[in-house]
Amino acid sequence: MTWRCFEVERDGAVAHVRLSRPDELNTMVREFWNELPQIVRGLDATGDVRAIVLSSTGRHFCAGMDLAVFSDGDSAIAAGGGGEIGRLRARIRQSALMLQESFTAFERARMPVLAAIQGGCIGGGVDMVCAADMRYATADAFFVIQEINIGMTADVGTLQRLPRLIPDGVARELAYTGRRMGAAEAKDVGLVNRVYETHDEMLREVTELAHEIASKSPLAIWGSKEMLLYSRDHSVADGLDRIATWQTGMFQPADMLESFTARAEGRDPVFPDLLANPEEF
Repeated sequence: MTWRCFEVERDGAVAHVRLSRPDELNTMVREFWNELPQIVRGLDATGDVRAIVLSSTGRHFCAGMDLAVFSDGDSAIAAGGGGEIGRLRARIRQSALMLQESFTAFERARMPVLAAIQGGCIGGGVDMVCAADMRYATADAFFVIQEINIGMTADVGTLQRLPRLIPDGVARELAYTGRRMGAAEAKDVGLVNRVYETHDEMLREVTELAHEIASKSPLAIWGSKEMLLYSRDHSVADGLDRIATWQTGMFQPADMLESFTARAEGRDPVFPDLLANPEEF
């Protein structure tokens, strides 16, 4: 399938999703918000994708929302518009939730998402990478909560996820000032795992890491992701109860047996894929 804003490739069990509008700084036009969740859900549905690498092209990773989205008279998030005020505002709320879901699709996917970031990651770009499982950056990368600089409150996930990734005070400073945070600082505060000198080096190593993840039991990876996300939003006691329930249904000895057998035989373990997601009734 052809996408306007993305290129999608498969390398075995690893999928590579690449923002592909470098001349426009990979800004988020209307199609972006529809295409991204379709791509992620489609990859997740197959059951044989075990990791996703999210990267970009050109000078900047993503310059955020395309301003035309705000001025498009047909857009529900554009200023103005017609109709009774209560209904109009309700529609705007629906639109915000729809935009949020485009990035929450990363969290709903059964496999990890690894974001590889070069240059500017601005506005909606920060919303997007905060929803990934891990983030990696080139030395020239920087992050900006741009919304405050244009007179609005960020509303697609940055303010909800970023304080769970970095110290609260740092998140607040970035949200209130709209200043740039460079790659070195992003690593120091824990937003990115590693910093690379070049884009090619970053993509090579992040892809290798994705393949390493893909070599593990996909059911165990799925369970780990589910538990980490659940524990982020709940107490330790709730998280412990949740994993006990998960293991009651999902823990089966077959993958552990394969791990032990493969080690004894001096080979890499081979785990079956997850089942494809059920079709809609």
